[in-house]
Amino acid sequence: MKKLSARRRHPLAAVVVLLLALAATGGLYTAFAPADKAQAETVAQSLAIDEGKKLYAVGCASCHGTGGEGSTDGPALAGVGAAAVDFQVGTGRMPAQQPGAQVPKKKVIYSQAQIDQLAAFVASLGAGPGVPAKEQYNPEGADIAEGGELFRTNCAQCHNFTGKGGALTNGKSAPTLEDVDPKHIYEAMQTGPQNMPSFPDTTLTEKNKKDIIAYLDVVNSDDSESPGGLELGGLGPVSEGLFGWIFGLGGLIAVAVWVAARTAKAKKS
Repeated sequence: MKKLSARRRHPLAAVVVLLLALAATGGLYTAFAPADKAQAETVAQSLAIDEGKKLYAVGCASCHGTGGEGSTDGPALAGVGAAAVDFQVGTGRMPAQQPGAQVPKKKVIYSQAQIDQLAAFVASLGAGPGVPAKEQYNPEGADIAEGGELFRTNCAQCHNFTGKGGALTNGKSAPTLEDVDPKHIYEAMQTGPQNMPSFPDTTLTEKNKKDIIAYLDVVNSDDSESPGGLELGGLGPVSEGLFGWIFGLGGLIAVAVWVAARTAKAKKS
């Protein structure tokens, strides 16, 4: 007892007790404390992948294969990335109603939460473009003039110079870009859906894409005015040429007939 009392009175006894208490507290916290933010995100991502796999098995596996390997009815999905899923499913193009040259935009059947889960599962099959953040596709502060130049150089051949869309070969078409969510426009440029080529950041930078989105936002705005007057739908030389032939040439013919009739009447008099 004297030896134990002596140890208790030792100058380092309080320090030893404090260290033991801290070690015990740290161990208990590690054992019972909730997971930190990184662990929580990992768990949430894992759950999203599991839920996405279930949705995929019901709505996508029949065409794309149970593991995303693809089939005669649908391409492989490894490496397409979450952005491709968010675009295709978020615009209603997928699941496809029926096979064909062009898969049209239609009513979306999944909620955004379900789309995110599907995207998480497909992204787990292989690295690919991720869903862009709002600051990446928000057109505020972008260079509209530069966007117009980029759009006319890279996109107008198919989509028309104001994004009204147009016909392609073999029953395919470039869809109109009016009233399309800026996020989906960004994702389309990033992933190249269907007949469209992809424009990764090495081809069109993030700023370039934002500039193009800003240009489309202006030319398709209800408040925008055509500097050339009546835009005839903004469909380009076909509609303008048709207008010229029907009304312009038609008007000239009508005037010529009127002049001839007046001349003939004058001669009779």
